[in-house]
Amino acid sequence: MAGEVVVKKEESLKLKITDKSHVKPEEKIGKKEYQLVTFDLPYLAFYYNQKLLFYKGEDFEGMVQKLKIGLGVVLKEFHQLAGKLGKDEEGVFRVEYDDDMLGVEVIEAVADEIAVDDLTVAESTSNLKELIPYTGILNLEGMHRPLLAVQLTKLKDGLAMGLAFNHAVLDGTSTWQFMTSWAEICSGSPSTTAPPFLDRTKARSTRVKLDLSPPEPNGPPTSNGDANPTPALREKIFKFSESAIDKIKSTVNENPPSDGSKPFSTFQALSSHVWRHVTHARNLKPEDYTVFTVFADCRKRVDPPMPETYFGNLIQAIFTVTAVGLLSAHPPQFAASMVQKAIEAHNAKVIDERNKEWERAPKIFEFKDAGVNCVAVGSSPRFKVYDIDFGWGKPEIVRSGTNNKFDGMIYLYPGKSGGGSIDVELTLEPEALERLEQDKGFLLEA
Repeated sequence: MAGEVVVKKEESLKLKITDKSHVKPEEKIGKKEYQLVTFDLPYLAFYYNQKLLFYKGEDFEGMVQKLKIGLGVVLKEFHQLAGKLGKDEEGVFRVEYDDDMLGVEVIEAVADEIAVDDLTVAESTSNLKELIPYTGILNLEGMHRPLLAVQLTKLKDGLAMGLAFNHAVLDGTSTWQFMTSWAEICSGSPSTTAPPFLDRTKARSTRVKLDLSPPEPNGPPTSNGDANPTPALREKIFKFSESAIDKIKSTVNENPPSDGSKPFSTFQALSSHVWRHVTHARNLKPEDYTVFTVFADCRKRVDPPMPETYFGNLIQAIFTVTAVGLLSAHPPQFAASMVQKAIEAHNAKVIDERNKEWERAPKIFEFKDAGVNCVAVGSSPRFKVYDIDFGWGKPEIVRSGTNNKFDGMIYLYPGKSGGGSIDVELTLEPEALERLEQDKGFLLEA
């Protein structure tokens, strides 16, 4: 089936935490300070970005030891992740590192009654919360806790690696660059192939003072998890095979527009397909508006362009909006063209104007800022997440945690089977998700 539906399987993990420690860079680095810039600051009130990778393997203790040693090595270059958030004397946020800081938090746990395969078929990552640290923790709390936490859980036949990265410090591109580098070191490489580019001010040097402080460590919960369970949302992974992706792409490119614009890319074809079908599943009125949002990598869009290895956030949200009736009445090319035009128009000039506007009146992002009845895409099928091999094989599955999930949020990952397959990890209100599951046009069923 082209859009294979993954069956939900809830089971108690019976998880026990067995150890907590911290890992620092293996060599002294001294005191370092890195100003957070306009691309970073809006994410201070988002939550830690959570990733979850499952590996098969029998030697849990050996795997943990190798991961910790490799982490100490890779943190020499990526030492910002072993630091914390702070402010300078003028109130400008920055990443601070010093050798006496705690470093990265590493949690070890056991849930060895459950196998990797039992967990990789789960419909939702919400029942996997126990495997990932820092659920419901704001990035701002990086002022008094590590900027990276790793939980390594022993399963019956493998290891679950749950990670929480402070999103004010880095975006998806930097996250997977770090993971790739860590895996290279663990696999025996003497050095990383692409050291991080650490000077954020080369992308934007404006100093913006923000009057923000983190919640008290033991204050009221600020969670987007259990403390605030409404509205109820469901998360589901829809797997689109290479042939399904080809079909979506060829359909949308059947009647090329007469204005001479380029053929629609895989991303434009798939994301507009999801936008149309999710909007239909929501049972909205024709006059309602719907927004498509993509968090786009701007490394090559800014002037001068930044290297792919730029470490930090270099993303901006790109929006396009239309009426529900127009989206449903027109063929797929209509939605794909809107997405394409919005992305192509987001050049260095637009990025600069958006930054200047934000710097004049700083606004910390909230989920509702993604737009009304939105479909918002984060992550990218271009991230080589299944190449993260620490020396015991590729991950069985790669997922996001429950943080930063809201109604309409989508994470795209390459499918494990490779080729052009793509996994669409989608969060929706339960009724809409149920209707989407029955939509044969979405799943491309015969």
